[in-house]
Amino acid sequence: MHPLLERITIDPNICFGKPTIRGTRIWVSLILDFLASGMTIDEILTEYPHLKMDDILAAIAYGAEMSRERFVEIPMV
Repeated sequence: MHPLLERITIDPNICFGKPTIRGTRIWVSLILDFLASGMTIDEILTEYPHLKMDDILAAIAYGAEMSRERFVEIPMV
């Protein structure tokens, strides 16, 4: 497993079990949507100052793994 994926968590009691950035309620899909709409990483980090660059990279890594049609094992909390 890619080390950045440790920054992603899935908890059925938080955000309906959607993958989120660990310690937040920010969906991985939200970050990917921001990037897809043209928002820069710096703009996201300005909008969400508690996020770190590695959180954004973790979201991208998660999206990359999912696009390979592989199951990404993220331990449930």
